[in-house]
Amino acid sequence: MKHTKSFQELQTSFSEVYEWFSSLKDISLSQLTTDKTAHIIVDMINGFVKEGALSSTEVLSINSSVADFAAVCTKNNIPNIALADSHSKESVEFRTFPVHCLDGTYESEVTDEIKNSSDFTVVKKNSTNGFLEPQFIDIINQTDKNTFIVTGDCTDMCVIQFALTLKADFNRRNIESRVIVPYELTATCSMPNHEPELAEIMALYIMHTNGIETVRNIIAD
Repeated sequence: MKHTKSFQELQTSFSEVYEWFSSLKDISLSQLTTDKTAHIIVDMINGFVKEGALSSTEVLSINSSVADFAAVCTKNNIPNIALADSHSKESVEFRTFPVHCLDGTYESEVTDEIKNSSDFTVVKKNSTNGFLEPQFIDIINQTDKNTFIVTGDCTDMCVIQFALTLKADFNRRNIESRVIVPYELTATCSMPNHEPELAEIMALYIMHTNGIETVRNIIAD
């Protein structure tokens, strides 16, 4: 029979995960090979940041920081690729989540702060996993980038699915890669029966145990 830890054992395990999280360090952008690096911005769009059924103060709180980092990337010739929820009215995702980010609406647009700070390519997505979009797969197949900084929201949904799939794809092809997720540039939202702080820490830990570099922040020097 499968062993289930006691509550006390689980408390110890969660404490160890929190200690790991508390020890996350900053890294410097200068540590990366910039001509091999791309910045993936996940769902920093109005429907998660500013208005709509799934907008949240947690995601709003990182909007300016992500915009600033995107500007740094543009300055350093690191391409910004913005994944953006853009659903049709018939999207089956609405069986799980409220209607949000309909294609062609204000909600599906990248925030003005990012628009005004940087150059970027938009990849529309119709699911929580932007890697699956043919446009993004074409970008990956046509690039020599092997280092990816992933920012945006939600850490425990779209970010983790994208980051794990991206890393797995490079592993499948036996190509060395770095997928880096900075905590200070990601966020998850508040929803019923969804504790954002716990969900975010556990998502970061799961990514860490799957070979993704989880860091506190990326500092531009």
